[in-house]
Amino acid sequence: MYLLTLAFAQSQTPGAAPAGGANFLVLFPMYLLIFLVFYFFLIRPQQKREQEKQSMISQLKKNDEVITSGGIHGTVVNVKEKTLVLRVDDNVKMEVEQSAVAVLKKAR
Repeated sequence: MYLLTLAFAQSQTPGAAPAGGANFLVLFPMYLLIFLVFYFFLIRPQQKREQEKQSMISQLKKNDEVITSGGIHGTVVNVKEKTLVLRVDDNVKMEVEQSAVAVLKKAR
C-alpha cells in the first residue's frame, strides 16, 4: 500500500509539461566535461606513448640492445620488415616481432 501511495506522489499532474528538456541542458555540460577529462588524462597520453614506441621501433638498427615484452635481453643482429633477429647469448639467435620490443636499452 505504501509503494502505491509513493508511486502516485511521484507521478506528474495531468496538465504539467514534461521537464526533460531542462535536464538535458543541465547534464550536457557535465557529460562534455567527463569526456574531456577522459580524453586528456587517458586517451591522449596513451596515443603519445604508442607514437613514441612506434618511433623507437622504426629507428632500431644493428647492435642496439633491447628488452622484449617477455623480458628477453638481446642485441639486434638483423632488422627485417616485421621482425628482428636478436642475439641472446653466444651462438643463440632468436627472431621476434618488432612490436615485442619494449625497451631500447642502449643504441649504438
